[in-house]
Amino acid sequence: MNGWTTSHDRVLAQRHAEGWMFLIETARDLRPGAAASSGNALARALTEPVRVQAPRPLAVLEAGAGTGAVTRSLISQLSRGSRLDVVETDPRVAAQLRHLVAAHPAPAGGPRPVTVRRACVEDLDADDRYDVIVSGLPLSTFTPVQVERIMARSMELLHPGGTLTYFTHVGAHAVRALTASRAEARRRAAVNEVMTAYQCSYATGRRTVWANLLPANVWQLQRPCVCPDDQQQTRDGVSR
Repeated sequence: MNGWTTSHDRVLAQRHAEGWMFLIETARDLRPGAAASSGNALARALTEPVRVQAPRPLAVLEAGAGTGAVTRSLISQLSRGSRLDVVETDPRVAAQLRHLVAAHPAPAGGPRPVTVRRACVEDLDADDRYDVIVSGLPLSTFTPVQVERIMARSMELLHPGGTLTYFTHVGAHAVRALTASRAEARRRAAVNEVMTAYQCSYATGRRTVWANLLPANVWQLQRPCVCPDDQQQTRDGVSR
């Protein structure tokens, strides 16, 4: 992937290297959808796995769609036979997204099935599997327990070899550390620990999108093609 960093050493190093000049990033926490600040360049980076796998039909999930900037990009890029599920917890945002989907021009080759649901990622049925999950959820605003549940279920929802993409704003960690209370600092540190663990285990790439209102780091995490449970079942099957 051109422009992507894949070394796990850099996963940890980037925590210390990010600048703190983007003070405006803190306003992100005040909005229900993190993707509200997504521009075209960020939307394109988040949806790269969809383009890479075209024209194969894909099952795609978007979580935390916000104003729908990434949703519009996804609809335009879906291959024939693909489907897009969008989950959003805020009823007003969900209604706006349904209007956006209904009004969006059909992509070349005809419309693609797009469904907007009021739901949380962690409450989705694990039997529903996706090739690509695009997340705009503001994970830094949640508790560590919530983040762990969201990330665990997201990985479960992926087909083996499937990709999860999400973003964080450059400088966010350093900026928040300047003003956070002690309790808030502990919460954010615990969330960072959860995310770092997932990055170290599953990250296949990270790139920085500077051409965005708030520069962002876009992460790609991949579910292993063969997960440990599958390996154990295979060994058990062979032994029998």
